[in-house]
Order: sequence, then C-alpha cells, then structure tokens
Amino acid sequence: MQKTSSAKKIYTVSELTREIRLSLENAFTSVWVEGEVSNFLRHTSGHCYLSIKDAESVLSCVIFKTKADTLSFQIQNGMHLICFGRVSVYDKRGQYQLYIDQAEPKGVGALQVAFEQLKNKLFKEGLFAKEHKRPLPILPRRIGVVTSPTGAAIRDILNVINRRFPDMHVILFPAKVQGADAAQQVAEGIETFNKLKQVDVIIVGRGGGSLEDLWAFNEEIVARAIYNSSIPIISAVGHEIDYTISDFVADLRAPTPSAAAEIVAGRKEDFIKTIEDFRGRLKQALVSEKDFMQQKLDAIKHRYAFKQPQVLIQQNFQRVDDLSKALKQGIEHLQEKESVKITHLTEKLNALSPTAILERGYSITTRVSDGRNIKNAKDAKQGDIIKTRLAKGEITSKVTDG
Repeated sequence: MQKTSSAKKIYTVSELTREIRLSLENAFTSVWVEGEVSNFLRHTSGHCYLSIKDAESVLSCVIFKTKADTLSFQIQNGMHLICFGRVSVYDKRGQYQLYIDQAEPKGVGALQVAFEQLKNKLFKEGLFAKEHKRPLPILPRRIGVVTSPTGAAIRDILNVINRRFPDMHVILFPAKVQGADAAQQVAEGIETFNKLKQVDVIIVGRGGGSLEDLWAFNEEIVARAIYNSSIPIISAVGHEIDYTISDFVADLRAPTPSAAAEIVAGRKEDFIKTIEDFRGRLKQALVSEKDFMQQKLDAIKHRYAFKQPQVLIQQNFQRVDDLSKALKQGIEHLQEKESVKITHLTEKLNALSPTAILERGYSITTRVSDGRNIKNAKDAKQGDIIKTRLAKGEITSKVTDG
C-alpha cells in the first residue's frame, strides 16, 4: 500500500465542513439578498424555514423564532423578499444557508403588507360585517375615551364636548397610543369599560401620524377587543384619507377625535330645539284629538235617542209586550199540537188494550194454581180451580168435566 505523503493534508468531512463554514462566515458576516419565497414552513418551535430563489439559483434560509416574532407581516410563498443576515453552513447536512435577521417585502413596506394580510383575515372572519355594527346612543350620559392623557386627542374631545354639551361626562382610560405595549393598553381600555358598564359609548383614537405611529390601531388585539365590545365604539384616529383596521371593525369611523366628539355630543341648543318641536307637535296633536272627540260627543248628544229618551223607553216597553204576546201564542199553539198527538196515541193504545177487548164481550180465563191463561179446553183438567175475568167482575169456577 502506497504511503500518504506527510505534506498532503487530508480532512475529515466534519473538518472540511467547519473550515468552509468559517470561511463563509468571515466572508459574508452581513449581506442583503433578494429573491422569491418558496417552501416556506413555520415549525412548531417557532423557527421558520424557507428558500429564496431567482431564475437560476435557490438559497436555503432560516429565521429563528426570536427574529421571526419581530416581523410585522406573514411570509408567504411567492412573496418577493429583501433579506438581511449572515451566510453559514449547517454542519449536519453540509449545506450553506442564509440566517435571516431582517426581512421586508420588495416594493411594498412590511407594515403595508401586514395591514393587508390582517385586513383580509378579519374580513373573512366577518369582523367588518354591517350586521354586527351597533347603533350609537342619541344622547349618551357618559362617554368613555381610550387615548393618551397627554395627547392632543383628549384635549380636542373635551373642548368639543364642553362647547356643545357641557353637562355630558367624559371618563378617560389613559393608554399609550404609539410604540411598544400601545396596542395591549388600548385593548385593555376597551375591555375595562365593558366590564365596568359605566359608559354608553367609547371613543378610541389618537391624533395623526405616520403609518408606524398609528400602527397600534392596526393590531389584531385591538380589532378583536372592538369587535367583542358590547358598548358601541367610534374609531377616531387622526387621519383623513387612510383607514386603520380599527376603522373597519368599529361601529362608526370618525376622521378625527374632534369629529368623534361632535358625533356623540350634539349641540345642547339643537336638543332643546328638538324637544320644543316635539312639545309643539304633541300639543297640536292633543288639541286635534280633543276637537275630534268633542265633535263626536256633540253628534251623539243630537241623536234622537238622547233628545227624547222616554219615547225610546216606551217603544221598548211596547216591543216587550209584543214579544210576550207572541211567546204566549206560540206556547198555546204548541200545547194544542201536542194535545192532538196525545189523543191520537191514546186511541191507538186503547184499541190494543186487553180491557177494550173485554168490553166487547170477550173474557180471560186463568188457572188459579199457577196463573196461566187457558187458551184451550184441553188445558183445563177436572178439579182445577179457574178464574174468568169479564168486562165487569170475575167468576171463580171448578172444572167438573175435563
């Protein structure tokens, strides 16, 4: 066997893989790569595995959970991404791959993609449905506001309400409206008002700003808190043109916090005028009803029965007499009719009666010992005592020849 030269370096697979990994990591410590996403998979561990490709090549990529959780959008197959990270080798497979730290859709901002993704998701779930929208109270006693206690939104709301309806109460739930934890605090404010049941309507919002500044109102946790609220909610994020997710879910969207305050707090003078209008219409309706009832009463008073009531009574007395006479005649006629029937039946009964037969000269003979009728002379034996019934009286005899 030929001996290996001492100058010849022989690597194990692991050694060579390690050397390649170190070379790649030194050469590509930070790199931007763009490509189309394919084979995307989010593992139960939270790590994401995917490939990005162009017309000629494919590059395997990994996004570990800590980085994946910071993405504001959901990666989908077919999406064109710009990725930032480092290149290294997965030793076990000897495969080089890009470990992504940042990613954003090419041509469209990541926040805009996240907005569209969440909007489509919630739309399919029915969170924007019109039938779920609740009507606002005409005149709320208390208004709940979820916003920053130091921002322009609460000042604008209070100024409008104090000007339009100073007797109305406002309860503020102080919440961050921008940055970390802002969405959580806004959702908490909505849920707290629903638990306490102390307000009739809730205004949720803030002043204007960039898409990043307003992002708390595009978070799913806020959208679901609005949807689950039993109290009507106005979304009042200070932007005239663009919409937030909160605007779509809320019962009503106001372009600014001031506009929201104007919606819930009409001018006190307008309400007073409306009440006066109703009072005048009610008075007119009562007067019209009184006049109508008076006309009906006058018509009744002039009826014949009320002019000469004794005549009506006398006519009814006569009517009673007529009916009494007719009843008496009816009873007499019925009695005569029934009497004829009775007489006829009596005659038929008498014709069939044994007594009537005796009256015509016939007799009935019975044997005294057993009371049996004797219809044949042979039925009577010598010595029998017999009784003969005539039309008038009876004869008792003794048979001497039988």
